[in-house]
Amino acid sequence: MQKTIMITGATDGIGLAAAKKLHAMGHYLLLHGRNPTKLSAVEKELSSLADSDRVETYIADLSVLGEVQKLIDLVAQRHQHIDILINNAGIFKASEPLTPQGLDVRFVVNTIAPYLLTKKMLPLMGQGGRVINLSSAAQSPVDLQALMGQQRIDNDFEAYAQSKLAITAWSRSLAEIDTPQGPAIISVNPGSMLGSKMVKQAFGVAGKDINIGADILTRAALSDEFETANGKISITIPEASPRLMPMPSIRRSLTRSLNRLSQFWVNTRTRFVTRLISGTLREPSLSIRRWKADSLNRRIQAD
Repeated sequence: MQKTIMITGATDGIGLAAAKKLHAMGHYLLLHGRNPTKLSAVEKELSSLADSDRVETYIADLSVLGEVQKLIDLVAQRHQHIDILINNAGIFKASEPLTPQGLDVRFVVNTIAPYLLTKKMLPLMGQGGRVINLSSAAQSPVDLQALMGQQRIDNDFEAYAQSKLAITAWSRSLAEIDTPQGPAIISVNPGSMLGSKMVKQAFGVAGKDINIGADILTRAALSDEFETANGKISITIPEASPRLMPMPSIRRSLTRSLNRLSQFWVNTRTRFVTRLISGTLREPSLSIRRWKADSLNRRIQAD
């Protein structure tokens, strides 16, 4: 049966390899990318292999939560139902690690944007739907102050590792609280040191066959072996994630923080843009942005 599958970060690496496999199986793909040129090239490549009517493309910078919301709105306008969401897009390092709002870009792209996408896409999924979140063997305890933009992480690997434990933790929390009967929310580690752009940039090595990760994503999305995997973690290195998984109360606190954080910045940016266009507001200063972050942090702590 043909399924409608959305993949973020589908212009290269594991996401592109998985898109090719799923397209060859006859599924309908919604492919996300940040670079319009690369996204157009992927669409042309897939369309040349088979039916061109089975590919849609969406452009968005996932480090900008306002663009994430626009992506969600556009998909929801075009589709009443989605079977599978694969949150594949990720980032390890950037020339500027902080967004204009003072948030670490690793947390925004690897943790917050997937959370917002998942929460907004769940109503479009039936109980048999699946959300596949890319975790990693690289994991580190999450500093909520860093997540909230109150503390900077100077080490790229530490920021990346925290963001990957964070997505794994909220996957478990949402599965336990929001979707115990489905859709399934599954974290997968597609394999360590695969030959993705991220690995090449971060470690300067070619890496292993990218299709190892693409095969895992394809199985997680479609295989019966993952049918009862809601809230569970599929990993290639035993005990890597369970060893660090926060207690349920901490997971719930993290999930509440993400919910408030994502909604806060999306709503704030929407109001700001509206007033900026009308000429009634100037770009907020850094001190104002910090005040907003402090205000949000106090609300989360009081929750």
